[in-house]
Amino acid sequence: MEIHFETALQLLISFVIGTAIGLEREYRSKAAGLRTMIMICIGSTVFTEISISIGESSPDRIASNIITGIGFLGAGVIFKDGLSINGITTATTIWIAAALGMAVGAGEYFIALAGSVVVLIVLSLFEHFQRIIVRTHQARSYKITFEEDETFVSLLEAEISKLKLRFHKARDIKNENDYTVVYEIFGGEKKLETFNLILKAMPQVKSYEY
Repeated sequence: MEIHFETALQLLISFVIGTAIGLEREYRSKAAGLRTMIMICIGSTVFTEISISIGESSPDRIASNIITGIGFLGAGVIFKDGLSINGITTATTIWIAAALGMAVGAGEYFIALAGSVVVLIVLSLFEHFQRIIVRTHQARSYKITFEEDETFVSLLEAEISKLKLRFHKARDIKNENDYTVVYEIFGGEKKLETFNLILKAMPQVKSYEY
């Protein structure tokens, strides 16, 4: 058994990168947290090292399948919540953590370390910019179910216009005893929350979600 100090260094670097990304995810209570990111990063490094050591003619044969495996792993954290989809950022973080681990395993330390810094900036600093954008402008898809009433749609659209929100009626559905309309509504967070209060106060509205 030979001791390869470069291999040990690669695993250490991979551990540090996975820990840095995992701590940020753990702090935000995401599905893929500290241990997950460490395992993904180290695992990608180990697979890349093995791929290079046993496949001189085709060193990419194992590494190429890491991308496929990570794709399945990332898909597991994406889920639909009502009319919105959550977990895409976590899935892409899993994807980039694997890419950074592969870079370490291939000996591309500068790419791995520089990429880690960029990832941490995007995940932490850009979170503040995202919150500012969310407060000033959002696009929500509302699914509103109400009692059968021909005049209610006009009343509903009048309330939306009063709040100076832009909207587009995507589709409407007629059920046995009620109607359902789907609106794409655009505007600031405060105005949209006010619209939620209006919907809650309307006796005709049976349910709504966005």
